[in-house]
Amino acid sequence: MASPNDEDPFLQVQQDVLAQLASTRPLFESYLRIRSLSTSSTSPELTAARADLENAITALSEDLADLTESVRAVQHNPTQFGLSQAEVTRRQRVVDDAGREVQRIQKELKAPMGGAGGTGGDLPDPNSFAMDDGHDNYAEFEREQQLQMMNEQDRHLDDVSQTVGNLRRQADDMGRELEEQREMLEVTDNLADRVEGRLQTGMQKLQYVIRNNEDRWSSCCIGVLIVVLIILLVLLLVL
Repeated sequence: MASPNDEDPFLQVQQDVLAQLASTRPLFESYLRIRSLSTSSTSPELTAARADLENAITALSEDLADLTESVRAVQHNPTQFGLSQAEVTRRQRVVDDAGREVQRIQKELKAPMGGAGGTGGDLPDPNSFAMDDGHDNYAEFEREQQLQMMNEQDRHLDDVSQTVGNLRRQADDMGRELEEQREMLEVTDNLADRVEGRLQTGMQKLQYVIRNNEDRWSSCCIGVLIVVLIILLVLLLVL
């Protein structure tokens, strides 16, 4: 049984975007820290940190563009795609929040490097990219998605367990039917054996009667012949 995450491309790309955001934030913080401590805008550490961050943002921007197009495609008629308006709104909020964070990172990448001198006074605090209520909305959303996936997996496991239980009950029923058929076959074999025994007994009795009758008729014939011979002898003597 396939899960909704396997069927909905948006949810798959969304997971990729959230994972990329989670891995990009440490790169961004590292870039800001190195830039604030670097004495030269061409230092190898700063150049490498900037390159890693730019590569991460480029890949993230491409996936985010796919999410944006997906939301635009379903906004006008969500029911056509089996979505509710609340789900479309949620997806739009995810895209908007991720887009704002990407834009902020891109803005810092485009910022002049003149502020890199050790104070870092012109650099924004990385914590400022968190939500105003003091917690990371993306991390919370990731947790919600993970909980949702775990719940779906639990439901799938329940379905599998139910299917296995049904198969087990069917196997038990088949086992009982086979046992009943085995008992019926044993009864049939016993009846066949008894019938065969009776048939053999009957045949033996019939053969005995036939033999006895054959002997009796033979004796009768011999007796008749003897009587006839005696009569013939008497007639010969008389005549």
